[in-house]
Amino acid sequence: MRPQFTSPDAHSSSPAFSSSSSSFSSSSDRRINALVRHLDSSAMDPNNNSSISASPTSAHANSVFAHVVRAPEDPILGVTVAYNKDPSPAKLNLGVGAYRTEEGKPLVLNVVRKAEQLLVNDRSRVKEYLPIVGLADFNKLSAKLILGADSPPIQENRITTVQCLSGTGSLRVGGEFLAKHYHERTIYIPQPTWGNHTKVFTLAGLSVKSYRYYDPATRGLNFQGLLEDLRSAPAGAIVLLHACAHNPTGVDPTLEQWEQIRQLVRSRGLLPFFDSAYQGFASGSLDADAESVRRFAADGGECLIAQSYAKNMGLYGERVGALSIVCKTADVASKVESQVKLVIRPMYSNPPIHGASIVSTILKDRDLFNEWTIELKAMADRIISMRHQLFESLRAKGTPGDWSHIIKQIGMFTFTGLNSEQVAFMTKEYHIYMTSDGRISMAGLSSRTVPHLTEAIHAAVTRVA
Repeated sequence: MRPQFTSPDAHSSSPAFSSSSSSFSSSSDRRINALVRHLDSSAMDPNNNSSISASPTSAHANSVFAHVVRAPEDPILGVTVAYNKDPSPAKLNLGVGAYRTEEGKPLVLNVVRKAEQLLVNDRSRVKEYLPIVGLADFNKLSAKLILGADSPPIQENRITTVQCLSGTGSLRVGGEFLAKHYHERTIYIPQPTWGNHTKVFTLAGLSVKSYRYYDPATRGLNFQGLLEDLRSAPAGAIVLLHACAHNPTGVDPTLEQWEQIRQLVRSRGLLPFFDSAYQGFASGSLDADAESVRRFAADGGECLIAQSYAKNMGLYGERVGALSIVCKTADVASKVESQVKLVIRPMYSNPPIHGASIVSTILKDRDLFNEWTIELKAMADRIISMRHQLFESLRAKGTPGDWSHIIKQIGMFTFTGLNSEQVAFMTKEYHIYMTSDGRISMAGLSSRTVPHLTEAIHAAVTRVA
């Protein structure tokens, strides 16, 4: 049916408007009726080239994104995608970097639920934007957690801390700040390291190089290679250091080795950038897991620290993190913060409030804090227990090779030493999923699944080269 057009003044009862617009109404009607006849005739005539052409983005045109090539799955997150597609009841996901209970379920800490309830019941809370640097209490308490309340940089007010989007966001903001304001734009990262490090720092504007870290022969630390590579790095280069529970290897320097690393870094004028994703989650002690960072912060030198609360508070999806920059003076720290804000503002403007509020609620309440440390140690102890159970199971099975590295390594992940062909075999034959480099999440194991993993490892080692 043809739409009916009505003169804009058809229902006007104003004499003044009616008398002055009669000629306008008549000519307007004629133009509208002519347009309708033209559209009707164009639609009926398929050879009429004067018809209105479709928009380039209409449903009948080719997509302007048709040239886009499908990207490969993320090597870590893609493991979970493949796992979810597997219908086997025996499947086991050891790729996910998230804690699981003995029953294989995700865990929300009791102390987190208590903190959330307190926040819900506080009627004075609002949902206004946070400042660019985030929640003030969260920043202050995060700095104290990683450095200790009596840390010289905190006492002397020469540290700036900003809330970021978990550890990844903290690394990205720090990397972009360095690319803009630091004289050396090369960052050295351990080989191997978390797969996202290279991408984060490259996109932040830094040039990424590596230093030796893991020794496949011993499945431990290549300490001499590490020292040699850092000695060869240009003066002033940035060095990424895992504060504890190195990802993916689970291999950490001893305190004596950390001291040698610190002396070398300072003597060469290198700038340390710590990634602290597992404080308290590795050994069960918040202080022990922060010792490497505190040594550097206490020597008067400058450094950067990226913190994440994903693992140690189980706040994976809340994306809660902090970037701290330790400076020489309070004045420099203030100037640095002003420039970090200019990095954050066009990136995500300001951070979300809920997760940071949970963290600050727990950290500033003595009872909640104590409860958190108990739950945190329980998670760490369960992971340590899984290490011992797997080691003992492999030894009892008589699986060829030395598997003592499983109990020597620390934290969520173990670098098994399995190669990509053995990993593929275990996935195909035993429905066990892990990254192709042989890294497994000990938090994904349970007493019930240790025998299944043992069988798979034994078969892979004895049947696949």
